[in-house]
Amino acid sequence: MAEKNQQTYASANGYSRTTDHESAPFQSDEELKRKKRIKLFTYIGIFIVFQIIVMTVFGLTVMKVKTPKAKWGEINVQSLTSVPATPSFDTKFTTQIRIKNTNWGPFKFDASTATFLYQGAAIGQVAIPKSKAGMRSTKKIDVEVSLNTNALTSSSTLGSDLSSGVLTVTSQVQLKGKVELMLIMKKNKNASMNCTVAFDLSAKNVKSLECK
Repeated sequence: MAEKNQQTYASANGYSRTTDHESAPFQSDEELKRKKRIKLFTYIGIFIVFQIIVMTVFGLTVMKVKTPKAKWGEINVQSLTSVPATPSFDTKFTTQIRIKNTNWGPFKFDASTATFLYQGAAIGQVAIPKSKAGMRSTKKIDVEVSLNTNALTSSSTLGSDLSSGVLTVTSQVQLKGKVELMLIMKKNKNASMNCTVAFDLSAKNVKSLECK
């Protein structure tokens, strides 16, 4: 009877030990799968955060559309005549209009006209042809300009300005166009220019040139 009880006890203990031994790999597999899932979700989370950062930087830099800028380049005076007594002023010069495009796509603009003014009255114009400023580049267009005061009224202060030896004129232009990004997005942008040119009448050249 005692031997039977011992066998029963041994059998019971053996079953228990066998059960624990067989369940260990099962628990190990489950733990391994759980760790793999956690690692996978971690990688997915990191990837999503990385994509958000990339898209944010991309949107703030590449996809941000800035307004192109226009200004005159160096002015080379070919002829300049001024008569304070008349009064009259006449000049011809060559220069460049420079359209700076800092966008990650080309700026295509329509033909326009740059107007030169003396005290708000037009004294000359020059045509700006339709063109394109490439991605992150400056488009330079050579022009020849002729200015004269024939259309000014006799009541203007031109005579006194000519007698001072310096004549200041302004110029304005607006280039209407579109900036193209990634060949899919187009944004209307206008490149405006407002410049002030001071002519030195005795030296017959440009004393100063300022553009905004």
